[in-house]
Amino acid sequence: MNAPNENFELTMTRFFRAPREKVYAAFVQPELMAAWQCPRGMTVEVNADVRVGGAYHLQMRGRDGHQFAVGGQFVELDPPGRLTYTWAWEGDESPLAGLQTLIEVDFVGRDGGTEMRMRHSGFRNALERGNHRHGWDSCFNKLNDLVDPQGTAGTLTLLGDARSPYVRTARMGFAEKGVAVTLKPVAAHSPELLAVHPFGRMPALLDGEAAIWETIAILRFVDESFGDGPLLTPGRISDRVQCEQWVSAVNCYLYDTMVRRYVMQYLFPKGDGGQPDRRVIDQALGEMPAQLAALEKVYERADFIAGDGISFADLFVAPILHYLEQMPEGKRLLTDMPNIRRAQGVIRQRPSFVTTAP
Repeated sequence: MNAPNENFELTMTRFFRAPREKVYAAFVQPELMAAWQCPRGMTVEVNADVRVGGAYHLQMRGRDGHQFAVGGQFVELDPPGRLTYTWAWEGDESPLAGLQTLIEVDFVGRDGGTEMRMRHSGFRNALERGNHRHGWDSCFNKLNDLVDPQGTAGTLTLLGDARSPYVRTARMGFAEKGVAVTLKPVAAHSPELLAVHPFGRMPALLDGEAAIWETIAILRFVDESFGDGPLLTPGRISDRVQCEQWVSAVNCYLYDTMVRRYVMQYLFPKGDGGQPDRRVIDQALGEMPAQLAALEKVYERADFIAGDGISFADLFVAPILHYLEQMPEGKRLLTDMPNIRRAQGVIRQRPSFVTTAP
């Protein structure tokens, strides 16, 4: 929880499921500081002379090559209860260059863990304070990854129904990147989901207290925030265009035809007498051959839609085709699609597909 005041001070409180000694150490041991002292998607090099009056220096780097530097001095070291240090951005290009602020952190044992209370003071205006609030939120999510016994699964919570193709797409993305996430079952448009996703659709993601919604946004977040695992965004512009085309095609055409108007008519029939609505099903079946033919053609080149490896596009398509082939008419339509069947055979062998089966 954050509570900035009219003096442009930022106060933040965060609970960590870890003892005070472990959380305190993460603030002062350079090898631990390097794991979290920068927002998600960045890396940091740390140099620190951990003593009262000793200096520290953080060199942050973004994936786009931009670098940011901050330094200061340790003012108070009282392990494992309190820590005070100065904070100053460096570099002539920084709009905050020359501004020195003060950070005071208290570590309080509570409920089998640690409540961290931080006061960051010295900002000149609300904009400076707000920018630091956003950065610290992301940093503390990484700190939670580091000290929580569950790792990233203690920080990242995916809300949705495991049966949803979109939820499975998101879960496959985390699995491909090797990032543990906790799935919390919730229903579409439920109060719990609406508190995170303004339109009540699934999935939605909580990174600590930060809300991320829409499947493609969640996938971009995991792809750019975590360095391990393959990049899910193709490198060449032509492949990125191909990937975007098929993500859009799923959202605009395939999901509506193959899931909403076909599969779900069987699973949740709304026709007369509680039977599937044949009119809706037959109309969807009439549209599927052209859609599958386009997908069959793109799989002529390789087992993946865009580039030389798995991408967002494959993650969107695979769960839908998995449901389609479970249905009698869908299975027949796929009989004449050898490229699709070959490519899906490859996807089915990937651990991300196996471990996310609903």
